[in-house]
Amino acid sequence: MTGAAGFAGQWLCRDLARHGWHVTGTSLEAPPESGILSDEDRSAITWIRQDLRHAAALPLALATSKPDAIFHLAGVSHVPAAGLDAMHTCSVNTGVAVRLLETVGERRAAGAIDPVVLVIGSGEQYGRHETIAMPLGEEAECRPSSLYAATKLAQEVFALEAYRADGTRVICTRSFNHSGRGQAEQFLLPSLVARALRIKAGSAASLEVGNTDSVRDFLHVEDAVRAYVRLVEDGIPGEVYNVCSGEGVTVGDLAAEVLRAVGVAAELAPTAVLRRRSDVPILIGRNRKLCVDTGWKSRHTRLDIISDLIDAASH
Repeated sequence: MTGAAGFAGQWLCRDLARHGWHVTGTSLEAPPESGILSDEDRSAITWIRQDLRHAAALPLALATSKPDAIFHLAGVSHVPAAGLDAMHTCSVNTGVAVRLLETVGERRAAGAIDPVVLVIGSGEQYGRHETIAMPLGEEAECRPSSLYAATKLAQEVFALEAYRADGTRVICTRSFNHSGRGQAEQFLLPSLVARALRIKAGSAASLEVGNTDSVRDFLHVEDAVRAYVRLVEDGIPGEVYNVCSGEGVTVGDLAAEVLRAVGVAAELAPTAVLRRRSDVPILIGRNRKLCVDTGWKSRHTRLDIISDLIDAASH
């Protein structure tokens, strides 16, 4: 697995290790003390500390692990941060994927490995669509409106070409927002929870938000990583799958849900600095293809995500 020390990566490592998989995870740094991985989980994982942009890193990782499945999660995952350094984001989000696919192709040709490669993309790839088009199925046109989304779409193009050109068993996801315990506060839901808890503690009077009318689709991170495992086991190579809840919520309503869960009454304070210039007004996915092909079903609600974030922030 690439990106194993990231938010979703740690949850996926945890799920795989606890279900008997032999997991090798690559990362730039050791996994943080996020409360996701127990000491037992950490010791069950073989960690490779490498910058995957370096030419020798991926051949070493593949030779060490000899994988039956590869989960490619490495990438710059925060949309605003991705736009701050275009070359870095392109080299990580697209370049590493290309290098991974080339290395897998070379080792497949040599008869060394033949893994399923799950390439994790983003629902942001769809960009702007009319409200009437929601929820978006995989057949919808991708219209990326940010550097992050463009690099994720480019990654998908290269991945599907590897399937068509040499038969690498690639499956791609377009993963919509997912959250839960351990996600950094720079992301929307953890930031709303942190601000609401500051109000409860008396250090703030109102809840700052960006565009309250933006609509997003949120999935619990545990449901997202279960979808990734099911896709590796039962997904169809050469196909793209939405990983999403299929339900939309406005940021304003989401903030109100957080305030209720925390147990405080406060006004929302729309703040210009929190607005994104390239913000997509509405983004809701349809997960029917994932459910039909793999039997996956979500087990958690949006309120479960909020409850888990509050619990994590309170301990």
